[in-house]
Amino acid sequence: MEGDCWQMNELERFIDVWDREAAKTVKLLQTIPKDQYDYRPDPEGRSIGEMAWHLAEGEAYGSFFAAKGAYAMDERPPGMQRPKSVEALAPEYERVHREARERLSGYTAEDLDRPIKTFGGDVPMRDHLWDFIVLHGAHHRGQLTMMIRQSGGKPAGMFGPTREEFPLPKPKA
Repeated sequence: MEGDCWQMNELERFIDVWDREAAKTVKLLQTIPKDQYDYRPDPEGRSIGEMAWHLAEGEAYGSFFAAKGAYAMDERPPGMQRPKSVEALAPEYERVHREARERLSGYTAEDLDRPIKTFGGDVPMRDHLWDFIVLHGAHHRGQLTMMIRQSGGKPAGMFGPTREEFPLPKPKA
């Protein structure tokens, strides 16, 4: 939906940003070293494969419960089995993004004022979409970027190039 952002309503703007952020996520997932799916820098934290899939989970659960209007601990979006290989992560994330986007396809700008019942209370749809889907994803992409680097990979730049993509000049002594 790339167009003049000044001509978009808030929902169109959200979808435009979300699609661009999803493309960045795919680019990052494609840089995970193929043999590092189980790499876990913190024994109590997620592995690279788990963290990568959590990006898909955020979109799936966020859109699923937005469409329902409330969170429910006993419900899951369909098709959310975590892939078991690095190679499957990016294509499966793309599938989940398409499905999540489809869940919101009938919404109007007015729907953004509708409350969603979350575990912390009622939240306007707009806040839920931006916070839980876009900003939550950016947060975990930052974590995944560090995990990729720590595991010997070269992560893709998200909001500009990485040092591998655009090396900085060495400081003069």
